[in-house]
Formats: sequence, structure tokens, C-alpha cells
Amino acid sequence: MSKRYLRHLVETGAVDGWDDPRMPTLCGLRRRGYTPSSIFRFVKNAGIAKANSLVDIEALEHCIRDELNMNAPRRMCVLDPVKVTVTNYPRNQIEFFEVANNPNDPEAGTRRVPFTRELYIERADFMENPVPKFFRLKPDGEVRLAGAYIVKCTGFVKNSDGSIKEIFCEADMETRNDMPKDGRKIKGTIHWVSESRNIKARVMQYDKLFTEANLMDLPEGKTYSDYLNPDSVKVFENALLEESLADAKPGDKFQFIRNGYYCKDTKNESTFNSVVGLRDTFKEEVGNA
Repeated sequence: MSKRYLRHLVETGAVDGWDDPRMPTLCGLRRRGYTPSSIFRFVKNAGIAKANSLVDIEALEHCIRDELNMNAPRRMCVLDPVKVTVTNYPRNQIEFFEVANNPNDPEAGTRRVPFTRELYIERADFMENPVPKFFRLKPDGEVRLAGAYIVKCTGFVKNSDGSIKEIFCEADMETRNDMPKDGRKIKGTIHWVSESRNIKARVMQYDKLFTEANLMDLPEGKTYSDYLNPDSVKVFENALLEESLADAKPGDKFQFIRNGYYCKDTKNESTFNSVVGLRDTFKEEVGNA
């Protein structure tokens, strides 16, 4: 896109300024969490062509994902929380689990994550009527709470609109972060945060700004504004994060386990921007070529 089109996006309020994390500008990439080294690597890999050519955005995403996979600390963040009460866990007790900061970097050490009777998990990690091969939490089903106990769903209550209000579970108190003593297999692991020991934040989940890959080759009578993606940003206003993230500084980057890579916003307090997802489609496509 030319600067004229980009300026139109800014002036019409379609984006949040030149440094909007969806914008194809250096300041936009920087605010979203892309590092200089990932951009340099992308440019080097793309090379130089004499003819006009397109490079798939997945190639750039692959570069930053590769880098963050090795050095981004892991943290737990629940984007769409639903409450879980572990009914056989003592009230007012707090237990700390040592969880690895980065499995790819043993020198990154561990952190202490507080476990309490009341927790929050992702709403999507529970299904009342589970589909086949649903290995997360379901009635009478068991899952591993990441780094902590195995729990079994014993019941739930709903809101008046039919949505799940609260889930009740019992913990296998012998497991802690170990395997069950009887040797049974637990297929699912889900992330969680303590109800009383967390921080609240806004999480901005970004997608592509346009639905069309090549804006320089549009059908006659169409303009780039016809292809603005209405779902290019999704805002989670009430996300709950590990309390260790209270010390995160603007620009700090993390992997929110099972969700993707995120960066502390440099403009808005208590806001994290999505950098890139966990799945590397570019690597898969290259590997299958």
C-alpha cells in the first residue's frame, strides 16, 4: 500500500494511528512486538527481486515466532474467564507451584504460581456436551491444570442466559504436578489463574487488517476500503493474568501458554497486544513442499 492509502486509514480513524499494531509500518510492527532482528531476518530470507513480487505475511510471522519461542518467558493468561471451585481444596489456603519460565531455556529458571480453591479457566476449555475428541474439561472428565493438580468435573451451574456461571471440580490431591499413582492417562492440560491472586488486563487480539492479500491487484470498481477486515481486532477487556505480570514493562514479550505470543503495549496501561499465534503455518507449508 502507498503512504496515501495508509494516511487515509489514519485520518478516517480506521486504525489507531500510524503505530497501530495492524499497520504495515515499522512503528506499528515495533508496537506489536516485532524485534529488529526478526525483521532483518525476514528481509534477508525474502531477498531481492527485479520484478514486482509478493512475500507471504506468514514468512514474517515465522521469523518472530522462531525468535520468541526460544526466549519469551511463559505465563498463564485467561482471556475469557469462567470460575472453577475445587471443592475438596481447603478454603483460604494458598499453595505455590514451581513452573518453568521457558522449557526451551533451562537457564531461565522457574517462577512460583499461586494455587487456590477458586480459580479461573478459559470458557472454551469446558464443554457441557463435548464433541468427539474433546480432551479438555467436561462433566465427569479429568484434566491437568498446567503445572498443578489433576481435577475432575463434578458439576456446574448456569446463568439465566444459559451460559456457564461456575464449574465444580475435585482435585486428585496425590498428583500435585506428578502423574496419577494408579497409572491412568490424562490427555488434556489447560491453563488457569487463581481467583484471588491475579491481575486484570485488556488483551488486544489482532488479525490481518485486510481480507485481500494483494491490494495492488483489485477487481475493477473496488478499492482497498472494500476489503478492510471487520474482525482485525478482538478486545478481551476482562482478561486475567498471572500476578507475576504486574511487573511487566512496556515492550516486554511473553508466551501466554496455549494462546500465543504477546507484548506489553507501549501506549496504553494494563494492555497486552498479540504478536503472533503459536501455530507456524509457514513452517508446515515449507516442510511439506
